[in-house]
Amino acid sequence: MKIGALYSHLNGFEWIQYHQKEMWTEIENIIANISAADYMTKVSKEKTMKGKMLYSPTELNKRMKIDFENAGWFESRTNYWVTDDYKLIGRTMHLKEAEQKSLIEAEGKTPIRSYNQTDFVKNRIAVEVQFGKYSFIAYDLFVKHLAFYVGDTIDVGIEILPMKSMQSQMSSGPGYYEGALYDLARQGRGVPAVPLVLLGIEA
Repeated sequence: MKIGALYSHLNGFEWIQYHQKEMWTEIENIIANISAADYMTKVSKEKTMKGKMLYSPTELNKRMKIDFENAGWFESRTNYWVTDDYKLIGRTMHLKEAEQKSLIEAEGKTPIRSYNQTDFVKNRIAVEVQFGKYSFIAYDLFVKHLAFYVGDTIDVGIEILPMKSMQSQMSSGPGYYEGALYDLARQGRGVPAVPLVLLGIEA
């Protein structure tokens, strides 16, 4: 596969090129070493393309996971506590996990355990590979990457998506680069407030 398009949000790409150029080369190599044709293994059951061979998002995600982990990229998870009081959440947000729970309880509220998880993190760069449902992309861009950035776990987030040309050869449901780019653009240049790189992948 190859990178078909790239969008740098809040200078995310420029940051990587200046601070972690070798990480960018690593990501490019992981993508280039995967032959999409090997994963055209799903037989469509949809009315409009019944019987047609399609790319398997599940198998592509599995292959990406193997290759990223072999290169030393691993899942990262951040645990935190929430409650029903907006102002209290604002006070606890930047505290350590145990301190969050204690403060919420001290205010007479019920702490609810929650977490954010990202696919791969290495050298303060987060990568999400999203060949799944379209709705997950917005959550990645506007919640996940931002949460890890605010929590000082990462400096930049990368979202890997199929281009429309590739997505059109998958079953309905997966999102695609051009759609995610539109979602970013309509929010304005400063939203979300985290440096990002949107990557569109072609077969």
